[in-house]
Amino acid sequence: MKNGIINFGIICLLLCSIFVKAQKPIYLDVNQPIEKRIENALSLMTLEEKVQMCHAQSKFSSKGVPRLGIPEVWTDDGPHGIREEVFWDKWSGAGWTNDSCTAFPALTCLAASFNPQMALIYGKAIGEEARYRNKTVLLGPGVNIYRTPLNGRNFEYMGEDPYLSSRMVVPYIQGVQQNGVAVCVKHFALNNQEENRMSINVKVSDRALREIYLPAFKAAVEEGKAWSIMGSYNQFRGEHCCHNDLLLNKILKTEWKFDGVVISDWGGVHNTDQSANNGLDLEMGTSTNGLTTNGTSSYSEYYLADPFLKGLKSGKYNEQLLNDKVSRILRLIFRTTMSADRPFGKFVSPEHSEAALKIAEEGIVLLKNEKQFFPIPVGKYQKIAVIGENATRSLVIGGGSSSLKVAYEVSPLQGLIKKYGKDHIIYSQGYISGKSEYGKEFSSDANVDSLINSAVEIARNADVVLFIGGLNKNHFQDAEGSDRKTLDLPFGQNKLISALLNVNKNVAVILCSGNAVSMPWINKIPAIVQNWYLGSEAGNAITNVLSGDINPSGKLPFSFPKKLDDNAALSFGQLSYPGDGTNEEYKEGILVGYRWFDTKKIAPLFAFGHGLSYTSFEYSKPVTNKTKYGKEESVKLIFSIKNIGKVKGAEVAQIYISDNKSTVIRPLKELKAFKKMNIEANQSRQVEISLPVKEWGFFNDKTQNWEVESGKYTILIGSSSADIRQRVSVQVN
Repeated sequence: MKNGIINFGIICLLLCSIFVKAQKPIYLDVNQPIEKRIENALSLMTLEEKVQMCHAQSKFSSKGVPRLGIPEVWTDDGPHGIREEVFWDKWSGAGWTNDSCTAFPALTCLAASFNPQMALIYGKAIGEEARYRNKTVLLGPGVNIYRTPLNGRNFEYMGEDPYLSSRMVVPYIQGVQQNGVAVCVKHFALNNQEENRMSINVKVSDRALREIYLPAFKAAVEEGKAWSIMGSYNQFRGEHCCHNDLLLNKILKTEWKFDGVVISDWGGVHNTDQSANNGLDLEMGTSTNGLTTNGTSSYSEYYLADPFLKGLKSGKYNEQLLNDKVSRILRLIFRTTMSADRPFGKFVSPEHSEAALKIAEEGIVLLKNEKQFFPIPVGKYQKIAVIGENATRSLVIGGGSSSLKVAYEVSPLQGLIKKYGKDHIIYSQGYISGKSEYGKEFSSDANVDSLINSAVEIARNADVVLFIGGLNKNHFQDAEGSDRKTLDLPFGQNKLISALLNVNKNVAVILCSGNAVSMPWINKIPAIVQNWYLGSEAGNAITNVLSGDINPSGKLPFSFPKKLDDNAALSFGQLSYPGDGTNEEYKEGILVGYRWFDTKKIAPLFAFGHGLSYTSFEYSKPVTNKTKYGKEESVKLIFSIKNIGKVKGAEVAQIYISDNKSTVIRPLKELKAFKKMNIEANQSRQVEISLPVKEWGFFNDKTQNWEVESGKYTILIGSSSADIRQRVSVQVN
């Protein structure tokens, strides 16, 4: 009898195991296609569980379905490093001891590298850090166009040219997502200023929208296969962009066939009807202004929470709307947290430091270098004066949501001392920026004249002076939530530079910023370097370039105007920027950045694509495979670049297209290709580039189609938009 009971028990266990195996939910089976897993998971969820997935449960997370083993979605601010952990219902740091990250260079620096391989390295490294911290979504990269040099968040973006941004964002996305972490490309769309960012209604032509402001987002979706996108705060044609029917339903999801999640910017949702119907999938940060408001908010009162649930139950909203939102969120989860192929990640590794250093070195731009001021080899000078607050100030802190808590940060002064020796470096602060709070900036109590006098005395007796200044991430500088008030350097730096020049003509200016600045002293300064915000390896990167260990190869991703009125957006008055408080009209249309300077024949201070080297390059006459092309063909362009100097260097060949005669307004030229090449001294390298003719067109507002007109086109090859070395004409039929 005893044996019989045992045998019966064994049989029961076997039957139970078979039953459980047979009933295993398909959504848990990683061998099943994702779409089948989504369908299965939806069939098992209640209406309430579905709705709960569509809105936040904390400052940075949204609910899963614990009953079914579906995990939460955890987001984290980027795109330059993984933000510290914060409290559940507060923006303040939670005080963890293991969340200090690697700071990578700001995206202006990445864009300045003109090297998509650097973007892939960047994405892979930051994706590994996000994965190690178990994040589902990295809130970046940003690809909004540099429209005005006053925009406080320009440092987070990739410059003024849609083609450059498109080529750089795709490998960044691929690098991040290979780690099982979703990017969230932002801010979609037309978020080109911080002033009145929560409400300003942007008016822009369809042509400018398609040619300038959407291409990088389109590339991110169609080529990069981005798994999520963030809506922007502003309005477009009367609807907020976080629930904008034209942008989200018609363009993003229907035309571009985006299958990922649309996530609101924090505090960017304004009503239930539009958020339910107009393409939003996941609502975050409602009841906050997106940045500063602390404390508990009732997540069940979000627009896509109880009000949405009530509307679904009453029949006001079709459940298919909900199912589409939840399907997209499930798809993201199955691609990330519930993917069997998800790697483990790395955090603050030597490889990440190496990546940060290499990206920084490739992005630093040598703007001016008279009489070979740079490089400064070790031993050339006995006394090097280093002047300026940015030589020692942390530039990874501040700036809004991109502020970081880092494992380490090498300052420029530390890098210079390490390279040249402490006996040869003398430092003086020279100026002081004062405290900054959200929306406010305070003057310092320090004696400004005393700071200047001390710096002047050090400069007077130095062999060479390195002034390290620029902007910082205080409000009204490079910072989220506020635009700059002027193109000038802040904190009395122009006065300080003039005082230094009075006692020493051997002064170089090294600018840390994500924006252009005016330079009233430019004709008196022999050398200028654009240094960006370089992250953890900032000091090592700039020192390697200044000393000549690294030959600079960065190129400007945006134009520097001589004065504010030279900028297209600002040249049309208040309605064009910053708007009248309600509306803003992009009156410059397609003529943004170098397109404006070229077409209107306005000389910039420094042109788009400009960047010097410690060597020189010579371009050969180009040839094409033929002279006449159909609109579906590609031009095969071949030419050579020779390094005619004495040191190895890298050059970025920039290929522009000019429509010689058009029936519509066209820019004088537009960037259509670029290639960065390392070339040994006295050596040549051949460049072969394919130029699809169909990409030379313009967007016709009337027909709502891209059109390439027949006629002659000139292919221009240059070292910058203002330094065209060769050209060749072709006929398009």
